[in-house]
Amino acid sequence: MRTALAALDRDVLIGWVGLIRTYSHAFELHPIAVEPDRQRHGVGAALVRALEALAKADGALTIYLGADDDFGGTTLFGADPYPDLLASLARIEASGGQRHPLGFYLRVGFRLAGLIPDANGTGRPDILFAKRIG
Repeated sequence: MRTALAALDRDVLIGWVGLIRTYSHAFELHPIAVEPDRQRHGVGAALVRALEALAKADGALTIYLGADDDFGGTTLFGADPYPDLLASLARIEASGGQRHPLGFYLRVGFRLAGLIPDANGTGRPDILFAKRIG
């Protein structure tokens, strides 16, 4: 089952977030979007808090998500994280001119949970995050 929440300014949509019930007690945040001119004003954080409250009320203990780096937004882009995936993940930083949501997810309480190397092609990983809410 899927649910979406919207952020409105009067009658104008400025952001939204989705929730996918994937496991009995862990739900996926997917996707989240905020109008570019409204980013860094608390809209995304408010959407995440509302989604967490909804998920918790529905029995979730954890929210998780994947954030692709298929454009060079982190130090993992173009890198070979093998043979030590966890060490590579532990050294991750934002990089490049394009903004990756790494910093946002860490600021709203998510933790790095894993890495799927080459998920989007060679050197283009999916970075996994999780947050305990229950």
